[in-house]
Amino acid sequence: MTFTFAIYPGGLLGDDTGLIAPARPDDPARITAALRELQGAAPTLLVRAYRSFPASAATPPTPAEPERYATEGRRLDLVLQFRAPDGRLDGWTDFVRQVVRTEGPRIGTLQICEEPNADSPMLDGSVPNVRRALVAGVVAAKEEALALGLDLAVGFNAVLSFDPADTFWSELGALADERFHRALDYVGLDFFPDVFRPVPDGRLAEAVGAVLAGFRRETVAKAGIGPAVPIRICEHGWPTGPGRSEARQAEVVDEVVRTVAALAAELNLTGYGHFGLRDADSAGEGLFHHFGLLRDDYTPKPAFAVYRRLIGELTAL
Repeated sequence: MTFTFAIYPGGLLGDDTGLIAPARPDDPARITAALRELQGAAPTLLVRAYRSFPASAATPPTPAEPERYATEGRRLDLVLQFRAPDGRLDGWTDFVRQVVRTEGPRIGTLQICEEPNADSPMLDGSVPNVRRALVAGVVAAKEEALALGLDLAVGFNAVLSFDPADTFWSELGALADERFHRALDYVGLDFFPDVFRPVPDGRLAEAVGAVLAGFRRETVAKAGIGPAVPIRICEHGWPTGPGRSEARQAEVVDEVVRTVAALAAELNLTGYGHFGLRDADSAGEGLFHHFGLLRDDYTPKPAFAVYRRLIGELTAL
């Protein structure tokens, strides 16, 4: 069984209020050096990047020119965000197909939409028609990849929902036809245990295991997605900052990744992605400023060495 790792290398990110610009601009040379160090002898490392349809200042591509990082065995974990005004689908599948045609050889995983079940202004779940865009985009991407003989995995991601009245998955299932199910290579999960909802001391691995089992056996099943479709952890992280030590971040990364890997065979989990490489602003006051394995000046926190070791140990289970 293959288990692959990923990381988002940019400094730009968003929270529930808007974009957070990095305190220091991205330094491609230092990013490349950090990616090379993380990858080590592993045959690959996925580099997460985001691109919006249509392009806009509100959701700029990040990191800039991600193809520069897709070298030395690394490939892109590329996210295509659906941000069309009023949810208009005109041109969406053409955009998806064009990305596959022009960038397909550099893509390892192609994610259609970003958190389409999260109703936040910065995320695709706030855009009308996002479920239809998701289904159409997955089908279009896979059809184009197959026509060109490209080896890339097409999927989508989601966040956890704690609302028993949430209808996202059942509505997706109603839209998903046979072509969608044939085209779907994975489902992604973005989750941040002990960040927005505290986890009691000593219960992190238990909480992670329960979340993953529930997502596999209950949540995605509501859309008719069976256990043969792999699940990837697309975004996970634990920020440092006031009251949140760098030592604890390293412990969390180690415990969560090892828990995911231990459940890989049972739950058909095929990868883990960390968000992200470096802090947006190591002096910032908010949680979202401090998710990096590196500080904003590219000096490493202890979690950087931990993640490097995990990649070397667990890339192929």
